[in-house]
Amino acid sequence: MKIAVVGTGYVGLANAVLLARRHEVVALDINPKRVELVNSGRSPIADKEIEQALRAGGLRLRATLDPAEAYRGARFVLVATPTDYDPETNRFDTRSVEKVLREAHAAEPAATLAVRSTVPVGFCRGQSEQLKTEVVFVPEFLREGSALKDSLHPSRIIVGGASAAARELGEALRACSDLPEATLLFTGPTEAEAVKLFSNTYLAMRVAYFNELDTYAAKHGLSTREIIDGVCLDPRIGPGYNNPSFGYGGYCLPKDTKQLRANYDDVPQNLISAIVDSNATRMDYIADEIAGRRPKVVGVYRLIMKAGSDNFRTSSIQGVMQRLKDRGLTVVVHEPAHPGVEFDGFRCVPDLAVFKREADVIIANRRDDALKDVEAKVFTRDVFGKD
Repeated sequence: MKIAVVGTGYVGLANAVLLARRHEVVALDINPKRVELVNSGRSPIADKEIEQALRAGGLRLRATLDPAEAYRGARFVLVATPTDYDPETNRFDTRSVEKVLREAHAAEPAATLAVRSTVPVGFCRGQSEQLKTEVVFVPEFLREGSALKDSLHPSRIIVGGASAAARELGEALRACSDLPEATLLFTGPTEAEAVKLFSNTYLAMRVAYFNELDTYAAKHGLSTREIIDGVCLDPRIGPGYNNPSFGYGGYCLPKDTKQLRANYDDVPQNLISAIVDSNATRMDYIADEIAGRRPKVVGVYRLIMKAGSDNFRTSSIQGVMQRLKDRGLTVVVHEPAHPGVEFDGFRCVPDLAVFKREADVIIANRRDDALKDVEAKVFTRDVFGKD
């Protein structure tokens, strides 16, 4: 069958490659460069498995700028366009998703519409009522840099829809993976939207918890690692997702936690707001610790949040950078994934050797062997040397 996937970011492209193993997939994007790269067997994003799959060929996948080509005859239309958080409205900006749903339904009314972008709780139900057709919600649980790997080995597949078409889509996603025994759960679309936001907020809470543990240990001269190792021996807590950082960041966690807080506007809560506030408190603490060293120049080593990724949207280190700037410190950046001479008003130093010489203190959210020769300059809260 034919499937249209709208958006070739890490979610859309991972879905397109996954489904093109068994089906005809047309990936629609508005960026000509991305379309050209996909059609030439190259990935527009940093993801080792996607790069290998496109290079190897054998996929029934093509990319296009033409909506008519993508939608014509499609059995499913998967929407994976950005939903950035708008601080003025305190909501996701869902206009791109809404536009795609309208256009796809008008072009191919028989197609089942499925949203893979993260949206507010209740969004798909509202869209279904407006368009007079089912809009399924399929939350993604993918990590940037390993999106195809996570698609091939899903922790779970959740489909927000009870129709036969929704079940067909869920089965197709599982059949195209390498885990035929993967858990497949069908819920209502609103419940599936809630699963996505609550899952990411729980992960943010865990990051915030271990960051606050680290703040306490640092202020009292204690070993963060020894405390974390002891706490995580409890099987109810476990050893994963416990490495201190400058704060939770990346594209999903900051916006998803704020959106969930906004969804609580008429529901009593304390914890969700505390998770959001805790991240700002952590960045304040990190900035204060760095400023306390009285450096003339602070070097920021890498903007990315995760190893193997080229994405640094809303990375936590950017929050620290702005706080340092507000304290009157000079901040320079070394980020190989960003070729420009400046980033958001901060000067970039592409030559690593020059960067090391220029910076009095080098801040790194994660340790890197490239900084071993200047270890005395490095400020990090990374305990385990992993994401």
